[in-house]
Amino acid sequence: MPKALIVEDHQDQADVVAELLRHKGFEPMIAATGTLGLKLAFEHRPDLILLDLMLADIDGFEVCRKLRCEPETLTIPIVMVTALNGNEYRTQGFRVGANAYLTKPYGAQDLYHAIASAISWRDRLDKLRLKGEIQLEMHSESSFLDEVNEFLANLSAKTPLAPDQTHQLRQALMELGQNAIEWGNRHERDALVNITYRIYDEYIEIIIADQGPGFDPDSLEHAASPDDPLAHIEVREKLGLREGGFGMLIARGMVDEMTYNNSGNEVTLIKRFRRD
Repeated sequence: MPKALIVEDHQDQADVVAELLRHKGFEPMIAATGTLGLKLAFEHRPDLILLDLMLADIDGFEVCRKLRCEPETLTIPIVMVTALNGNEYRTQGFRVGANAYLTKPYGAQDLYHAIASAISWRDRLDKLRLKGEIQLEMHSESSFLDEVNEFLANLSAKTPLAPDQTHQLRQALMELGQNAIEWGNRHERDALVNITYRIYDEYIEIIIADQGPGFDPDSLEHAASPDDPLAHIEVREKLGLREGGFGMLIARGMVDEMTYNNSGNEVTLIKRFRRD
């Protein structure tokens, strides 16, 4: 029987959710604190976690982040369940790797729908033979990019990537994430940047997508070119742009593969594990 961990500090609510889960064939466990929730998650490796955000010790965002930073719990489906219903909280939940976000009060079918969405994510990982995947979204602010980059760098450090490779991938993500904020979303805070982080047997893949109209990466006069990396400086001066334009060139040198989609608003980075 699949196991489900309920991290909820209100016993009556936890009991109701536990009963709903039994109807779907889950064996429920209940943790009243984030600390106990983490302990049970690492000990039992449940098939599903329902995570409240407002806990007495550490909040659910921090619990989710800790779970997503460890290979043992990276692929457990997580549904955040909370009374916090603002878009800011929802985005923060998806910034630390939640698979679904359910706002109280909710009905049984709402809960089952969120669970099905989270479970389908795990099933897809198994079909694609992925070692892990995190789908993140953030508002277009550099502080959020710093947070996400730190989060993914900590996770990368626990993969077969060497320390220098982790640093290079972190640098590439910072450069292209900033491009997505500045050039794709034009610093519009509410415009989202979506980042997908995947672990395969042989490499790490990161996909960065913004909500801008896109561009042709091969015809940017104000960006550094591998053939003549300084020629763009004069162009930027004429256009009144700040100094820079080396982001794409730097990122390309930090990864093994870097490709854009046809519309130019999504870039894929691949960093391969070294094999001795």
